[in-house]
Amino acid sequence: MMTYVIVGIAIFLGIVGIIGCVLPVIPGPPISWVGMMVLYFWGKGTDSAGNTMSTRLLLIWCGIMIAVTVLDYIVPSYLTKASGGSKYASRGALAGVLVGLFFAPLGIIIGPMLGAFICEVAFSGKNAGQSIVPALGAFAGFVCGTLLKLIACGFMMYYIVIYCF
Repeated sequence: MMTYVIVGIAIFLGIVGIIGCVLPVIPGPPISWVGMMVLYFWGKGTDSAGNTMSTRLLLIWCGIMIAVTVLDYIVPSYLTKASGGSKYASRGALAGVLVGLFFAPLGIIIGPMLGAFICEVAFSGKNAGQSIVPALGAFAGFVCGTLLKLIACGFMMYYIVIYCF
């Protein structure tokens, strides 16, 4: 009976992690990784061939989870700068991500774009027309960060399923 509970918890965490990739209020990759960790620590991480989940696999995915989570905050700022934004727009995109956390879920979607736009207009002396491109770069960064999280959580869910059944 306990095996079913542990498998259920791991699968639930994997699903919540995937949902968290698109709902910014939920930290998707860390939750998916905890699903893998549940299987590992309760010794239920065994695939169909009888192989158990290795510590190495768990640590590799821990590193990937941390990298993806950090990149999710950095990529909007980077793409803002890459799309011609000034350092002000780049900083505004980062500030928009952080302020947007308080107005989730919509705030996290439009926060980087709005932060880049406002800072570009206010501090770099560009007009609204010139400032829209860096703002769109910030939005592209948000989309890229979300895709990175979805890919990582999808793979973690794959491992959860493999080691459950």
